[in-house]
Amino acid sequence: MESPLTLQGKVALITGSTRGIGWACARLMARQGAVVLLNGVSSRELLDGRVAELKAETGAEVDGLAFDVASPSAVRDAYAAIFKKYKRLDVLVNNAGILEDNLLGMITPENISRVFEVNVTGAILNMQYASRLMARNRGGSIVNLSSIIGREGNAGQVVYGGSKAAVVGLTLSAAKELAPQGIRVNAVAPGFIDTDMTRRLPKEKYEQRLNGIKMGRIGTPEDVARAILFFASDLSAYVTGQV
Repeated sequence: MESPLTLQGKVALITGSTRGIGWACARLMARQGAVVLLNGVSSRELLDGRVAELKAETGAEVDGLAFDVASPSAVRDAYAAIFKKYKRLDVLVNNAGILEDNLLGMITPENISRVFEVNVTGAILNMQYASRLMARNRGGSIVNLSSIIGREGNAGQVVYGGSKAAVVGLTLSAAKELAPQGIRVNAVAPGFIDTDMTRRLPKEKYEQRLNGIKMGRIGTPEDVARAILFFASDLSAYVTGQV
């Protein structure tokens, strides 16, 4: 469906890429010729397994970086390792994120801190270091994962929705700042997608959300990955600051 080898020779880092949308994105980019850098923090064994699986499936060059996107020192060290080995970075997909639902009256300071640390601070930290590497080659693409909740809101998701709305704002601002260096910054804001997050919903809420989709089906991680591929590749060479 996509043009052949749209990412040939490019180095792409996808955060939170051992499952869900991140994993689908990694598989698609590997098939499109990219050197794929997987990231995960929950399990080194899972990350190594995914690296081996993707290599076997696609024959692409794949590496794994186990770092917490919300840790400034860990992010710094990860990008130092990328520069040491590859001397470049062409694509960053800021996909890592967490979801902690609570009604407004039940939200704790710890909920707020952790969600914003990963979903917002993590995105900014990775953009900082990625843009420095991209600027060396006068070009690159950053794709941030927002959410439909960040644009339309949802009861019980004040913290998550706020963090994903922040992703929209940081995307638009970074796009204007980095455009003179040839670096594009866009965001994808998925709706109801079949991931581990949505599978944890109570059956009644799941059915309610599904019934509101006029296409009659839930979205797949692969659907989102194709949109990310468009923004990551030169197919969108004149597109930046879009959600």
